[in-house]
Amino acid sequence: MTRKKKQLPILENITITDVAAEGKAIAKVDGLTVFVPYVVPGDVVDIQLGRKKNSYAEGKAIKFHSYSPERTEAFCAHFGVCGGCKWQVLPYDKQLQYKQKQVTDNLTRIGKIEFPSPLTLPQGDLPNGGLQNAKNDGSLQSPPKRDLGGYILGAPETTFYRNKLEFTFSNKKWLTEAQIKSNETFSNMNAVGFHIPGMFDKVLDIEKCWLQSDISNQIRNAIRTFCLENNYSFFDLRNQHGLMRTLIIRTSSIGEIMAIVVFYENDKEKHEKLLTYLAETFPQITSLLYIINQKANDTITDQQVIVWKGRDHIFEEMEGLRFKIGAKSFYQTNSEQAYNLYKITRDFAQLSGNELVYDLYTGTGTIANFIARSAKKVIGIEYVPEAIEDAKENSRINGIENTLFFAGDMKNVLNADFIAEHGRPDVIITDPPRAGMHNDVIETILFAEPQRIVYVSCNPATQARDLSLLDEKYRVVRVQPVDMFPHTHHVENVVLLEKCANK
Repeated sequence: MTRKKKQLPILENITITDVAAEGKAIAKVDGLTVFVPYVVPGDVVDIQLGRKKNSYAEGKAIKFHSYSPERTEAFCAHFGVCGGCKWQVLPYDKQLQYKQKQVTDNLTRIGKIEFPSPLTLPQGDLPNGGLQNAKNDGSLQSPPKRDLGGYILGAPETTFYRNKLEFTFSNKKWLTEAQIKSNETFSNMNAVGFHIPGMFDKVLDIEKCWLQSDISNQIRNAIRTFCLENNYSFFDLRNQHGLMRTLIIRTSSIGEIMAIVVFYENDKEKHEKLLTYLAETFPQITSLLYIINQKANDTITDQQVIVWKGRDHIFEEMEGLRFKIGAKSFYQTNSEQAYNLYKITRDFAQLSGNELVYDLYTGTGTIANFIARSAKKVIGIEYVPEAIEDAKENSRINGIENTLFFAGDMKNVLNADFIAEHGRPDVIITDPPRAGMHNDVIETILFAEPQRIVYVSCNPATQARDLSLLDEKYRVVRVQPVDMFPHTHHVENVVLLEKCANK
């Protein structure tokens, strides 16, 4: 017989005091730090604890006694359930303040970085020197002062800013508390949307997502209706059966659309019927692809992509450059803000046209190709061979002849022999994954001794750790946080390091 888990207590009339990692907020109760989602500093709430350790606890707000003056209304009907966009209830200028604080705390507390005073921000072709931030409606406002000596670069658009979303089909629809309390009988348990956090086989049926342009909502909802009307089975993740598995939609700033339908069961007649319907209903789709994935997981990197209509890729454009994006290609998911990020990176690199640049973790070579016209030569290194082929193709498409790309594990490719063969870089640009750089890579960078290092990071905590190791020979001279993902806790940060003459 299973012992019933004892319910943890309810903490009453607790004031939320700060914002924490992973989009949660913090309350302090008798020396205990309590993490709570979907609340903001200044809210006074009752908290039902769900997990408790010696030094911290986690819970959820079950009653609001008063709302913070900082709080704003969530604009998405799915807020608080789907798990995304947890900061919707924070005004955008407050989101930027907390992201700025996150960068500052990480760099000073973890990295022990001494900041130049004042920090220099990129000027030039960034609108208003990059010193304006977007309001919730996408318009611009003057930013409040920040404690980094500069300003975080807010996103020009705070909704419909993503160029890629992936939706899951499931025969186990997640019912909200309101639906359960309604006593309604739900005969249709099929859903297409997002996984519920912590529930690997439960999916929230999404009517409208505010992350991608509305064509994404139209395509997803049309497919759902078609599948329900034609009795197409939705995937059962636990038992591994069903026809409809996932849907990936990619868009570009020049109006191109890619839709990738991933089936589990290989039913040619049903595949063709759905794809024909999509092609006729949405002629604006420029790349209609499908995949039959019968693996246990959803990854498509090892799957065959079949073209039903149009090309096997779409194009994105940036400063007259064209970037080819296939079904498996990595591309920054906020196109407009990615352009600003790359301009900051190029500005920090201070290229005159005579430099040898190493672009580490180059991905599909977007940064490498973007800066190539300003450098003598750019060498990109990336772990994924398919990404390197995309990088080479993007150079070819744009007539860029001063790039070289190499595939392999960074710590194995970038070594003393590689530098001896290809030359010591004048500038290194590094944009590693969230885990940061391997110690061997840092050691090789210190051995290479470039004059400047531009470190682009999606995780200021691991960036700060790496900066503390580079401090042996380098000092931080410029810092620029960039908000790529409004209404989330995520923040990108760009740091310029210069080699110290006395080190």
